[in-house]
Amino acid sequence: MATAAAASASEAEAEPKAGPEAEGEQDEAKAARARRKVLSRAVAPATYKTMGPEWDQQEEGVSESDGDEEYAMASSAESSPGEYEWGYDEEEKNQLEIERLEEQLSINVYDYNCHVDLIRLLRLEGELTKVRMARQKMSEIFPLTEELWLEWLHDEISMAMDGLDREHVYDLFERAVKDYICPNIWLEYGQYSVGGIGQKGGLEKVRSVFERALSSVGLHMTKGLAIWEAYREFESAIVEAARPMAGFLSPSDWEQTFDSQLEKVHSLFRRQLAIPLYDMEATFAEYEEWSEDPIPESVIQSYNKALQQLEKYKPYEEALLQAEAPRLAEYQAYIDFEMKIGDPARIQLIFERALVENCLVPDLWIRYSQYLDRQLKVKDLVLSAHSRAVRNCPWTVALWSRYLLALERHGVEHRVISVTFEKALSAGFIQATDYVEIWQAYLDYLRRRVDFKQDSSKELEELRSAFARALEYLKQEVEERFSESGDPSCLIMQNWARIEARLCNNMQKARELWDSIMTRGNAKFANMWLEYYNLERAHGDTQHCRKALHRAVQCTSDYPEHVCEVLLTMERTEGTLEDWDIAVQKTETRLARVNEQRIKAAEKEAALAQQEEEKVEQRKRARAEKKALKKKQKTRGADKHRADEDDEKEWGDDEEEQPSKRRRVENSVPPAGEAEPGSEADLSGSSAPAATEPPSELKEVRGGARRRDVPKVPHDSSKDGVTVFVSNLPYGLGEPAATLRPLFEACGDVVEVRPIFSNRGDFRGYCYVEFREEAAALQALQLDRQSVEGRPMFVSPCVDKSKNPDFKVFRYSTALEKHKLFVSGLPFSCTKEELEEICKAHGTVKDIRLVTNRAGKPKGLAYVEYENELQASQAVLKMDGMTIRENVIKVAISNPPQRKVPEKPEARKAPGSALLPRQVYGARGKGRTQLSLLPRALQRPSAATAQAENGPATPATTEAPKMSNADFAKLLLRK
Repeated sequence: MATAAAASASEAEAEPKAGPEAEGEQDEAKAARARRKVLSRAVAPATYKTMGPEWDQQEEGVSESDGDEEYAMASSAESSPGEYEWGYDEEEKNQLEIERLEEQLSINVYDYNCHVDLIRLLRLEGELTKVRMARQKMSEIFPLTEELWLEWLHDEISMAMDGLDREHVYDLFERAVKDYICPNIWLEYGQYSVGGIGQKGGLEKVRSVFERALSSVGLHMTKGLAIWEAYREFESAIVEAARPMAGFLSPSDWEQTFDSQLEKVHSLFRRQLAIPLYDMEATFAEYEEWSEDPIPESVIQSYNKALQQLEKYKPYEEALLQAEAPRLAEYQAYIDFEMKIGDPARIQLIFERALVENCLVPDLWIRYSQYLDRQLKVKDLVLSAHSRAVRNCPWTVALWSRYLLALERHGVEHRVISVTFEKALSAGFIQATDYVEIWQAYLDYLRRRVDFKQDSSKELEELRSAFARALEYLKQEVEERFSESGDPSCLIMQNWARIEARLCNNMQKARELWDSIMTRGNAKFANMWLEYYNLERAHGDTQHCRKALHRAVQCTSDYPEHVCEVLLTMERTEGTLEDWDIAVQKTETRLARVNEQRIKAAEKEAALAQQEEEKVEQRKRARAEKKALKKKQKTRGADKHRADEDDEKEWGDDEEEQPSKRRRVENSVPPAGEAEPGSEADLSGSSAPAATEPPSELKEVRGGARRRDVPKVPHDSSKDGVTVFVSNLPYGLGEPAATLRPLFEACGDVVEVRPIFSNRGDFRGYCYVEFREEAAALQALQLDRQSVEGRPMFVSPCVDKSKNPDFKVFRYSTALEKHKLFVSGLPFSCTKEELEEICKAHGTVKDIRLVTNRAGKPKGLAYVEYENELQASQAVLKMDGMTIRENVIKVAISNPPQRKVPEKPEARKAPGSALLPRQVYGARGKGRTQLSLLPRALQRPSAATAQAENGPATPATTEAPKMSNADFAKLLLRK
């Protein structure tokens, strides 16, 4: 019956499976049949060696080497590339490319893509030794993906000839399964170990590999099934191979041996059915058919419980199947679910699964290592996770610091920790402060090694030399790269001084260190002097405390009052009268000088602020005068028109009328009866009789070409959720609604496109787009910055600014982004494609944004987003200072400055007080083009103003006396 069950199981596996991993299983079935053939032929001789020498092999010619060769053929059939015919020119081209890649790696060994390309070319050229060396170098720096490991393993398996080669392949498998959780590599490992079953301890080796595979990936709901089935097939093959031995062993021995092997298969079935896996029903049906005895009730209960658990896990697994890689959000939700349940094995598995696709996310590694440090605390597991974390994200200093702590926590020898620290220094951090943090972590470790009860020790000398080396490293290496040491407050030197004072009782060394701290620009800060004073207070003497405070009074510029107060307090409690007098005199002198300086600074700032206020008032007066002048000109023009009409009525056609020299004001309309320029009017001054129209109707006719009768519809704020605000549109857009509707209909059903016009009927460059559903409005926000007739269109949520005055829409981050670069100095003609071609040589470019002004013209700036921080930091080193079309560009990590909100002039003036410092013009200061546009003639003092200085004040501007129509007529006649 067992034979029939095994046959049915083989047939069932050959059929396509319905499940989440059904894709590609027909291709895997061919490989599985080849593996099973090798498996059955390889197990037979091992069973003979295990069961006893009495049983002869049923198949002649079966040997260990035959099994290896067939397995290698099955493996190479899956992975070996097709045969290519290379011409001489192409081979030479490949050799040149190989030399270029090797040279590039000698410059930058952390270029991941360069490693991959070199291995690919060497493999095509058949350079087996060089391929092996290239793979070895890459694996020492980076963890390899599952595809790279399988390709390497298949190549080594095809070249394995003897037992030593097999051990080398075993070592490769051991390294491969440590990088990431890879079910396919574990499956290959188990199948390959079957080929060595004829060696000494071969059977135990196979079972050990399969058991480790189950503990690693056996809980994998979608890929763990293959490991369980391969293990059961192996044990079932041993059962089938043991049946012919019945005639060579005593009945009791054979029954004991056979039953023991059957129990192994039963145990595997029971263990598998107790775990929630996909396609559990088929496994249960196979067990029912295979087993000669009824399935125990306990197994059925475990199976039903696993089915219930499977239903709880299915939503998370289906979310992973439906999402696209890297699926970080889905994995985060899955991890949160597993953390609530609290099963350590499953938590570890889901973390490992998430890291396969998100290996470059430092926060995920930090969360995983933190869980292992606090919950599991298994040395090998914890240190392996930390080691893989820093290999995947070497630019993240937090991972290195945690790694050093974990090594110390688990008692790793000092040499290993020191080597790890040296690797961290060469990892290439992207901020100067990162180097300060890693040095502090290492110095803390060295301090904990020292036994301070001894006056001198090897560990203490090592600690002091490490402090000296840290200061030298920050001064030379870090400052040379970042133009700053990363430690402006001298935190490392402060820690050294505290250790010397408190733990080594060496105040002389501590004072020397504090003197050095103060000479590095920290003497003006009160908190630094008080820190030194407290150290002297605790471990020094009163004389040095008094000396430190006296120096602090003279040097402190930020909070001198606080330092003076501390000095007086100390002299009041401990000093003599002479000490008290000296302290009072010094503090009074210092504070008087400080107050004098502050008064002068305040007066200077007040004067500048007053000047700014006067300029503002002057601009306001100029605008008012200009407005009044325009109004007066309009009034005079209207009076002139009326004078012409009265003149015609008074004098008739007897006298000639000179053409009036009137200034035509924009949008002015001639009065009724007045002839248009170029019309049929009598040159003698009399106009032809014509039908007169009211001025309003004539104005409509005159501006009819551009005036629109657009009804003003008040905005309904209740529909803000389904409305978007569109701005920065071209003013010359002919039909805004007809132009914009097709763009926004792609996002959803558009109810209305409402453009805004001025009173003259001109389009004002913005509009409202109302959708039927809120989801469509959210989708429309993705159209932001899309070009409309050569101008970027701004799309933002519709928000009432009166109710939300602080609401601002800016779709890009203003914080530090270590994976994004800011590029300046680009030629205006540089396109996105050209910049991408330059940037992709240093890593995978996810996005490039060229910065433009509101008119869509480039500003010579760009933001380049890379896949990870390492690629971004390498690009900075390579691209900064590069020349593009005679323009030298600057490249830096994206870290926009914090914008300061300009302070209103009214806010700086307090009632009954002097003016405060002058107005701040914003984050970039006062612009170069912020000039006064008031004519100089208007800026000169008028006669009225000059008279006001020596006599009674008169109004600066007085209206001219109004003139009658007759007066205007007389003026015209004089001309």
